[in-house]
Amino acid sequence: MVALPFFFLLFAILELALVFVLDAVLENAAIETGRLVRTGQASAQNMTADQFKNSLCGRMSIFSADCGNRVAVDVRVIPQFDIDPPDPMAGGTFDEASLTYANGNPGDLVLVRVWYQHPLLTPFLNQGLSRLNDGTARLTATTAFRNEPA
Repeated sequence: MVALPFFFLLFAILELALVFVLDAVLENAAIETGRLVRTGQASAQNMTADQFKNSLCGRMSIFSADCGNRVAVDVRVIPQFDIDPPDPMAGGTFDEASLTYANGNPGDLVLVRVWYQHPLLTPFLNQGLSRLNDGTARLTATTAFRNEPA
């Protein structure tokens, strides 16, 4: 009688730990890949959104297997740091049409946002972690910086 709730709780704890590890890996990959934009390497290589995504997925270590299908990126030049960019998760669905990709010029302020869709197996955990109507969880990593001078 006690075994079922115990194993349910144990599995939920392990899955939540996996989500925290994935979040840390995603944050690090977003910062490291954003560095390509900040230092001008992305502009020098004429990097596209797909190339940026592939570079990001290459930094996802053990989570890189299906990363290309699960990740969405938004790299945009912003006028100032205290803006409210469009939220692709507004309205309960993920709208990839609002995502853009721009490397910017030296001295530009750039906002890099990354979303990773991670399937959850534990019942009720996806309800607590999801803002979307379909119950999927999306982890988000964000970094903002000023591009380095040429």
